[in-house]
Amino acid sequence: MTRFPHYTLPETGFMRLPAVLAIIPVSKSTWWTGVKSGRFPKSVKLSERITAWRVEDIRTLIDQRSDSVDL
Repeated sequence: MTRFPHYTLPETGFMRLPAVLAIIPVSKSTWWTGVKSGRFPKSVKLSERITAWRVEDIRTLIDQRSDSVDL
């Protein structure tokens, strides 16, 4: 069970940053710092101006950290 039962993730696909931050309660700068350090999943460039994350990677992150207070 995830920590965010009010938000249902699709099985596959991509999520843009606002959707990710809606379920992972961190600031944009914390998210990007975590991506750089490997704490959070790497992004995927869908086009020159569109960056997203694989839903599968976000699910894995939630599952790994579901017992942790420090996301």
